[in-house]
Amino acid sequence: MSETHQNDVPAIRLENITKSFGSVIANNNVSLSVNHGEIMAILGENGSGKTTLMNMISGIYFPDRGRIFADGKEVVIRSPKYAFRYGIGMIHQHFKLVDVFTAAENITLGMKEKGRYDIRRCEEQIGKIAAQYGFEIDPRRRICDMSVSEKQTVEIIKVLYRGADILILDEPTAVLTPQETEKLFTVLRRMREDNKAIIIITHKLNEVMAISDRVTVLCKGENAGVVKTSETTEEKLTEMMVGKKISLDIERSEPKDVTPRLVVKGLSFRRRDGVDVLKDVTFTANAGEILGIAGIAGSGQRELIESIAGLLKPQGTISYIDPQSGKEEQLCGKKPIQIRRLGVRMAFVPEDRMGMGMVGSMGITDNVMLRSYEKGKTVFLDRKTPQSLSENLIRELQIVTPDTDTPVSMLSGGNAQKVLVGREIVSEPKVLMAAYPVRGLDINASYTIYRLLDREKQKGSAVIFVGEDLDALLALSDRIMVMNSGCVTGIVDAREATKEEIGMLMTKSTKGEVDTVNGTN
Repeated sequence: MSETHQNDVPAIRLENITKSFGSVIANNNVSLSVNHGEIMAILGENGSGKTTLMNMISGIYFPDRGRIFADGKEVVIRSPKYAFRYGIGMIHQHFKLVDVFTAAENITLGMKEKGRYDIRRCEEQIGKIAAQYGFEIDPRRRICDMSVSEKQTVEIIKVLYRGADILILDEPTAVLTPQETEKLFTVLRRMREDNKAIIIITHKLNEVMAISDRVTVLCKGENAGVVKTSETTEEKLTEMMVGKKISLDIERSEPKDVTPRLVVKGLSFRRRDGVDVLKDVTFTANAGEILGIAGIAGSGQRELIESIAGLLKPQGTISYIDPQSGKEEQLCGKKPIQIRRLGVRMAFVPEDRMGMGMVGSMGITDNVMLRSYEKGKTVFLDRKTPQSLSENLIRELQIVTPDTDTPVSMLSGGNAQKVLVGREIVSEPKVLMAAYPVRGLDINASYTIYRLLDREKQKGSAVIFVGEDLDALLALSDRIMVMNSGCVTGIVDAREATKEEIGMLMTKSTKGEVDTVNGTN
């Protein structure tokens, strides 16, 4: 594409775009335009057609009706290769990288270089792009050795290397820490200064307000409006998104009949590489209460949850107290299926939703059956109960799907996540461990999950909620346990604690003298 662009000609313009999948209309007569030197946020509920719309710009889908213009000229985008001809590149939510290749090899994969292929020359060019926009990248490092944010950097540089002037980022901050998110935003602002047109698909209202110039809101596949970010509020955007006013206050019921359900003492775990990821973790999770767990990513939250679920073999004790008999069961040494039979359930939303706990080629009913089927029990599987549970899930969580048999890989990311989390909640657990349950979900879906967690608490479950959003943790939890570097650095009363106090505990390396504030261990 040309180095210079007319300021009054949009970089990309969509005119009455419509796309259907069978009987489901994903986009209906959607029009929008994005200018060079602008960051446009695309906001909408899960399943509102955000990703489908962007997939048509990037050449993955082809519209049933409507027209696309690039720099004022009508274009036909038949594939991602065609999209690159018009300077359009998309960074997907699920990265498309070859793990055993280096960053440079992934970035240049499939490209025709002038003359003989020279990986050193490619690495130099990658270094220039990184320096121009402020990326931190080692072109010779293999993808399998990278963090999530480093992999995302490779994906962004890959489209820039191919000459993209129009960049589309699908949920770019879904699995990033606050520090990594701020670094990304700094890079995006530099790109805007360089006259790039940037489109961000997101659900995080605070990030929309912080990074975008304008916001396009989609509601049920249709354009609900376009507003200047400086002239709107989070409340107005939410109303546009869901079609009605909703409260942004998280409901927290008062704890009742609080009794110990899970008692963890001296829990420690060392990885094969010799790193201690859990160090003498001690706490109690009570029935009728939500225990929030806060901490910087990688502080041991995942290993703690997996230890309780029986996926790891730690040192220490994990005692489960049966609510009927009062009998104490030791979970350490038990198999995951034995722990599940006791009513201890784990709903863990990983960085890759399809990589843990669900089979993408199966429908909702079959994925529900995965949790209830036990090998050797019978050759005939009962589909009636899972079918009923699936229909309840779809209705209660407002999952957008043609039917219960549609493969979950065909659902939007957020709707697939609702299946993953909802499947555990409907099982009526005695202990529910919900790790990152609203990761990647829109405001409306997130608040639905929050309400369900509070409902489980009211039903007498002990809820352990691992979250990334401190505001949500403070609003929903009864107590918050803070972790850093595998240690518990404090347990506080969520009704009395502040974000600043929790933030300080998140940076402490060891347990201090005062580790509770109106809370108990």
